[in-house]
Amino acid sequence: MAATPNRQFKNICVLSGFNYDKHKEFVEATIDLGRSIVERKLHLVYGGGNRGLSKLVSEAAFVRGSQVLGIIPRALKSLGSFSDSPTGEELVVSGMQERITKMLNHADAFIFLLGDLVTLEALITLASWAHLHIQQKPISLLNVNNFYDGFIAFLNHAIKNYFIPSAAKKFFICAHTANELLDLLQAYRPEPDL
Repeated sequence: MAATPNRQFKNICVLSGFNYDKHKEFVEATIDLGRSIVERKLHLVYGGGNRGLSKLVSEAAFVRGSQVLGIIPRALKSLGSFSDSPTGEELVVSGMQERITKMLNHADAFIFLLGDLVTLEALITLASWAHLHIQQKPISLLNVNNFYDGFIAFLNHAIKNYFIPSAAKKFFICAHTANELLDLLQAYRPEPDL
């Protein structure tokens, strides 16, 4: 499943944490995102594994007919907490940076659900690569229950103090619902000055 070269998105990478404490809003938003991906005839790339929100989004997309590719580092796979029968296709890579690179190669856009430090690492890596002109694919935040408000406030604070250029705010697309976020992603055009 290779990324498409133009702005007609086909493959959406969704990243999320494994733990979500079964909050109803997070579960509903994740399943809704999986359904919306299928309704728009998109394919899912995700972080692999069969736990938490990752499991929910991959199952919601897969059972409705979407192609699903999980990309998981060997270290996580070998922990034994992941099933030997993944949802869809699985690609095992050597480490976290290779995982992000493979996701970049296979996806046309990125959606970040609620996440942990691993999720934030991928978010910051993709944003820094956008800043360095290494990649121009859109990065989006599904801001369920205002989960990313603190991140957005930090970004604004760093911009106000001149540590991050103000143009960096254009790297992030943010919405509270799956359909709104997918609409914004499909309308995305990279800024020429970034």
